[in-house]
Amino acid sequence: MKIIIGGAGAVGRHLAHLLSKERHDCVLIDEHLDRLEGLESRYDIMTLQGTATSIRTLKEAGTEHADLFVGVMTNESRNMNACMIAHTLGAKKTVARIDNIEYMEPSLKPFFESMGINSLIYPEVLAAVDIISSLKMSWARQRLDIHDGALVLLGVKLRDTCEILNRPLRELCGPDDPYHIVAIKRGDDTLIPGGNDELRINDIAYFMTTREYIPDIRKISGKEQYADVKNVIIMGGGKTSVRVAKTAPAYMNLKIIEADEQRCERLNELLSDVDTMVIHGDGRDLGLLQEEGIENTQAFVALTGNAETNILACLTAKRLGVRKTVAMVENLDYVGMAESLDIGTIINKKTLAASHIYQMMLNANVSSVRSLMMVDSDVAEFVAVPGSRVTKKAVKDLGLPFGSTIGGLVRGGQGILVNGNTQIEAGDSVMVFCHEQNLKKLEKYFQANTIW
Repeated sequence: MKIIIGGAGAVGRHLAHLLSKERHDCVLIDEHLDRLEGLESRYDIMTLQGTATSIRTLKEAGTEHADLFVGVMTNESRNMNACMIAHTLGAKKTVARIDNIEYMEPSLKPFFESMGINSLIYPEVLAAVDIISSLKMSWARQRLDIHDGALVLLGVKLRDTCEILNRPLRELCGPDDPYHIVAIKRGDDTLIPGGNDELRINDIAYFMTTREYIPDIRKISGKEQYADVKNVIIMGGGKTSVRVAKTAPAYMNLKIIEADEQRCERLNELLSDVDTMVIHGDGRDLGLLQEEGIENTQAFVALTGNAETNILACLTAKRLGVRKTVAMVENLDYVGMAESLDIGTIINKKTLAASHIYQMMLNANVSSVRSLMMVDSDVAEFVAVPGSRVTKKAVKDLGLPFGSTIGGLVRGGQGILVNGNTQIEAGDSVMVFCHEQNLKKLEKYFQANTIW
């Protein structure tokens, strides 16, 4: 596919990195030469200095032959203008990054499509969804509801209280067991496990299960002593914090600590319709945290624009007894550090946005694709079509690429865990887990009339 990206900021560069692994014909446009230097050799893409709102630049990039144009510059108006121009020049699909929540209203989708903008992404909304999902369970590092919750993916850090350590997975994940372990993070390594692999202390295990069996996962992983999240302190009053406050469940009590007094006033205006307390102060101040009841707080969420500040604040909260911490870490270089310090849930808006865009580049019928940042793996929801290879044999006989596994499927709205004898049917929504380089290989299994 030919993909043109307007904007070599954090999202644009990370998306180019993903595309380079799949050998797409990718052109990255930015008016600042220093942002483009070295990217051609590093990512095997073409770079072009210029503005993505220039007709001349877009023509030079070959927009008339583009399968997808992506506008991810810092200014939403430029992104939208670039998409409209690219559409007029012949780009088949366009997507624009925005920062105006009004535009996300579903009823406006036909309006924007009439303008030549097929999809909009608001990274702060994507981040808020992940944060709320992680707060629903103090004992899980990550929760992903799939197909409206028919299947649930849980990432859990295993301590010495876990009941299923040091046993081969073939003894744990049989046809009648209510879960499937689809990925394991062990130190710096990622395993897509087989039957002979074992869980070890301090692993992060990713369980695929159904909603009714979540208590079972909590029990076997030894997390029953963790209190449910009701009281939450958020440090930083940016856009992501606003989206979290507006979408948090009613049973959660939120306090936002913001250092800028004027921003506090603005937050009070923006959050007048929700029951959220805004506090002027420094979220790293021990006295302030104690004054605001940190001892009765089940979760601390650090959402400032500084990764180091967020990591240090989460460490402080953990020292004060908070078990659930969430840190916004926009600099990917700090993700490993945050994990090694046992921060908890790590949120990175650019990987969320890039994953959302990436699903548009898959030819099969894909409902969603997510990059599991902490395990260097992807989880994709493919829909099996009539005649596709995945429908012709039982799972154990499909010959899936090494480093990939099928965790579950949804049939008729019901979540079903998959084992080797499972026969996938046309119309099933199938959850596939794999290392990043295998996603394109797996796509072929779900396409009709594929020649092998």
